[in-house]
Amino acid sequence: MRKVLKAIFFDLDDTLFSTREFAKLARTNALSNMRKHGLKPDHNELYSQLLEVINEFSVNYDKHFDKLLLRLPKNSYSGVNPAILIAAAIVSYHDTKFKHLIPYKDALDFLKRIKRTKLIKGIITAGLAIKQAEKLLRLDLYNYFDKHAIFITDQIGISKPNPKLFTHVCSSLKLKPHECMYIGNSVKNDIIPSKTAGFYTVLLNRDKTESDIIPHFTISRFSELTKIIRENFAI
Repeated sequence: MRKVLKAIFFDLDDTLFSTREFAKLARTNALSNMRKHGLKPDHNELYSQLLEVINEFSVNYDKHFDKLLLRLPKNSYSGVNPAILIAAAIVSYHDTKFKHLIPYKDALDFLKRIKRTKLIKGIITAGLAIKQAEKLLRLDLYNYFDKHAIFITDQIGISKPNPKLFTHVCSSLKLKPHECMYIGNSVKNDIIPSKTAGFYTVLLNRDKTESDIIPHFTISRFSELTKIIRENFAI
């Protein structure tokens, strides 16, 4: 007997688009523009230092490039106003957003397929509110989701991997956990907490890495999810 499914929720970063690939490209372009405007160290040295800053201050810190310059000898940018270098980095980073922030094609195809179904279609993402909302808009994905079903941890006060985040979503939408499905790429942050909360879980495992944690379903591409839903759920 097929189970009743009323809602399907998605992680955002590295699930609907490649955060890692975009971030690497944006950082590379930012450093290249800093060097173009007078920063002297070579790219590899700068990239290594930048990753240290990001690891120490978190990805959501808004002054990565300021801290990068503080770590470098002053003669690394002698004769150049440091504000110009920081602005050069920011300009290139945002230019990369305009040109290269795109969803996975198979994710977009799947969202198009389920758009007209009665399923509640939502986002459960960890991060800063405006930053995550900006991604949805830049990716041109916002209109594929129900407006009342977008949940950003910064606005809730509960973050991954706390299962209470998923319980909160159910309570907000008057859903039962067993009526919901969650798709994410992280075993720790997506699968374990949503499964603990009682959701049906789908691990997007594009790299086909092994894990001791077993989700309800595992896919390498979103095209596989259509068959899973058709065979196992009534919507």
